[in-house]
Amino acid sequence: MQHRLLAMLASHVSDLLGRIYILSFVLSIFTNVNAAYGKAFNVVDYGAIGDGKSNDTWAFEKAWTAICNAWKDTPTMVIPKGKTFLVYPITFAGPCKSSNINIKLSGVVKAPEDFRAWEATKMGEWLVFDGVSGLNITGNGLIEGNGKSWWDNSCKLNPKKGCTKLAPTALGFRSCNDVRMSRINVMRSPQTHILVLGCKNVGFSFLVIQSPGSSPNTDGIHVSDSLNVTVRSSIIGTGDDCISIGDLVSNIKVKYVNCGPGHGISIGSLGGGGNEVRVEYITVRNVAFDGTSNGARIKTWQVGEGKVQHVEFSNLTFVNVENPIIIDQYYCQVKGGCRGTKTGVHIDDVRFTHATGTTATDVAINLNCSSNVPCTNIYLEDIQLQSTTKGKPVFASCSNAYGSHKGIVEPKSCV
Repeated sequence: MQHRLLAMLASHVSDLLGRIYILSFVLSIFTNVNAAYGKAFNVVDYGAIGDGKSNDTWAFEKAWTAICNAWKDTPTMVIPKGKTFLVYPITFAGPCKSSNINIKLSGVVKAPEDFRAWEATKMGEWLVFDGVSGLNITGNGLIEGNGKSWWDNSCKLNPKKGCTKLAPTALGFRSCNDVRMSRINVMRSPQTHILVLGCKNVGFSFLVIQSPGSSPNTDGIHVSDSLNVTVRSSIIGTGDDCISIGDLVSNIKVKYVNCGPGHGISIGSLGGGGNEVRVEYITVRNVAFDGTSNGARIKTWQVGEGKVQHVEFSNLTFVNVENPIIIDQYYCQVKGGCRGTKTGVHIDDVRFTHATGTTATDVAINLNCSSNVPCTNIYLEDIQLQSTTKGKPVFASCSNAYGSHKGIVEPKSCV
């Protein structure tokens, strides 16, 4: 009887062990499948050290190769909190197998501190996404451009033998579609912080972009040759335009942005190479400018052709801004060196509405349009601007600007 019980017990144990083995086998297959499909790709698992000194570029390249080849679900590249990753110029190239890719940036990705560490072929770029669709970047992390050595050697600030004219853009999106980036800090880029070129359907939100006001050519976000781009709920302070909008763009929206220091939010410069400009449906709303050299600005070269149309600047506040509202169709990097052309970019249907605040210059509204191609359908409504210096009068100046105004416009409209 005892032997029969032991035999039965042994049989049950064997069956249980067999079931455990089968379950373990199934779980191992499931785990391996998940790994292959790439739900989580931590750069540390691919060899990244994250001590801020070791070169982690190769580990990032390997992690990207794995995530880009993961074809099921939504693979996520994890850049963990509490670590600083030193990364040299790198391109995250697509197209990828998955139509949706996440990057969770919780740590710090930093560039080399010394500009002499960069290869000559990589002087204009640092982190680039090229041909990637369905990209979502979030995580409260930091992209640290370490731009000081570039600024110190800039030909713009320190013209001398061996100075640098070209410096890297911190983060570039080229030929990318359906991109979202939220809650990321981008600091101290050598040149432009974020570039959007040849893209469709891009959304930025809750970004903090910052560099010193003295840093050269450090635009916050530059958009060119792109369609359906939105920037909202962000803080941008740099040494150049907070947001610059280039040529061949349509349906660009900027909402709830704090700008300063910097050169304001600019459409242009456009037409510098004599090309035909096509810019339309630009909306800038609920923007606060603080201490900027310009506010809402459109700037074109005399040699350009084409059209800028359907532009709205509304619900703006200005604090000690040098040129709150400005159209400059005589933009030129050499004073007086660009005149004499019979062409020009036609600026049409531009609305400046609901703007208040203070100006640091006497001319609060400056519409300096071309005699060859005047500005048309310029509309001013509910604008109240006064001098930063209490009691000092301010003026509006118009040249070849035609349109209408409504409600209170102070200084008095010259349109």
